[in-house]
Amino acid sequence: MAVVVTYNRLPLLQRLLGALEAEPLLRDSILVVDNASTDGTGEWLRSLGPSETSAASTAVRHVTLDHNSGGAGGFHRGLREAIEEHGADLVWLMDDDGIPAPGCLDRLLAEPDLDFWGPLVVDEADPQRLVFPIRLPGGTRVVHDVAAASAAATGGRLDGIVIPFNGVLVTRDLVERIGYPRAEFFIWGDDHEYRLRAEAAGARIATVVDAVVHHPSVGDLGTPMMFGRTTYNHTPSDLKHYCMARNNTLNLRAYRGWVHVLLFWLKTVWFYLLTKPQPGRIVMSARAAAAGLRGDFSGHERYLS
Repeated sequence: MAVVVTYNRLPLLQRLLGALEAEPLLRDSILVVDNASTDGTGEWLRSLGPSETSAASTAVRHVTLDHNSGGAGGFHRGLREAIEEHGADLVWLMDDDGIPAPGCLDRLLAEPDLDFWGPLVVDEADPQRLVFPIRLPGGTRVVHDVAAASAAATGGRLDGIVIPFNGVLVTRDLVERIGYPRAEFFIWGDDHEYRLRAEAAGARIATVVDAVVHHPSVGDLGTPMMFGRTTYNHTPSDLKHYCMARNNTLNLRAYRGWVHVLLFWLKTVWFYLLTKPQPGRIVMSARAAAAGLRGDFSGHERYLS
């Protein structure tokens, strides 16, 4: 079953569903989770009917949530429904803004010995460029293009790395072992946490380099700081920054330890004092981290428009 999470991107959702409906293996097996969109997405989905069949003979199941739960909440709900309500043994997870290339699913399914695996995510305007750079396992090397990723692959895949949730497959067995994405994270870091949880459980993880999902560019990830020695995930969005500061703190504490938490806070203070002076962001970061550490995941709601 394919699970798509969408929010206020109806044209992109319609484009994606057109591609998924062309997949014979997905007949009657597409679930859309609408995160309380305000652009007519819910109305359009309801117009399809609960079991109305498209020209491609694919019934699109859908659920519209009563509030925006972010990507984390959407994937939590969608994966849970696919496993528990529809009995799926294998789930294909994706955001609404990607579009799998022809043959992507077939190529992924040709790797039967994995628990959590996915494609390369490439820039739809420049298909030789990776949208999300890949840090190769076992070192510090980061690759930014398809050629470098393919050259580093063994047997057509990069074992030990996957980029959730952009066209990734996850098995029912793994979900039953590690649970669902952390809905309370809302956005930013929920996908990374799920991969870390899978790694901790000994999951077999990989990126298949000749399976491809096209995705709009997200620009350069990371603003240089500390005289170019490292980067920081700066965003002009207060919502994204609040969630990043909170969720990254929790992920580092759980999977890397307090030393890495302190290093992240040091980078945050340095960045917003010296690199891009915004002292208010330091206060916001501290408030977000403290809230997360005490189990309060409501603070991001003040930044929802």
